[in-house]
Amino acid sequence: MRTASNSIVIAVDGTAASGKGTLAKRLARHFSFAHLDSGSLYRLVALSVLESGGDPAQAAKAIDLSRIGDDAIRSDRAGKKASEVSAIPEVRAALLQFQRDFAAEFDAVIDGRDIGTVICPDATAKLFVDARPQVRANRRWKELQSLGIPREEAQILAELVARDRADRSRPISPMKPALDADLLDTSDLDIDAAFAAALALVSPKVEAALKARPRG
Repeated sequence: MRTASNSIVIAVDGTAASGKGTLAKRLARHFSFAHLDSGSLYRLVALSVLESGGDPAQAAKAIDLSRIGDDAIRSDRAGKKASEVSAIPEVRAALLQFQRDFAAEFDAVIDGRDIGTVICPDATAKLFVDARPQVRANRRWKELQSLGIPREEAQILAELVARDRADRSRPISPMKPALDADLLDTSDLDIDAAFAAALALVSPKVEAALKARPRG
């Protein structure tokens, strides 16, 4: 197992529906790194809470990633609740060490809202991805449509704005760019252009870290 100092970590933070998850997956494939979507961890907790009525802190300790499919994790229902449980101190504490252990063991791309500020403040490269609220609402609407979930785009916009406000103002691990993060606005970029921009920002740091890594 590597120590945290030897692992190469790309932290990808940002707002909902900004494209950070898709970018993180593509960066992971490009560098052959592991990928961790921290938002899915909170969605798993949210589903446990919704389905069992149990205490979120206890649910976090009993996460079983193999029991819940991706469609369930990505559901509108889970997404709404995830923002609520992510503000619970016990939930964040339960998942904090898991994420740090993952970063210590693997070269990885980890995406979320506090990866570069709290989970991996010493990450090799950091991105903060954002887009205009109207653009993000349209993207989320299309995503839900593809899952067969009918929603009004105006309602999605209102929910995204409210979630941004909640994530940025919560007292524990508020969403904000790390001081040393590169900012990437994807409002006017398709996924290929956004990936090219992200790759240009992180590649020099990742390549430098790979060259500096002790051999043998």
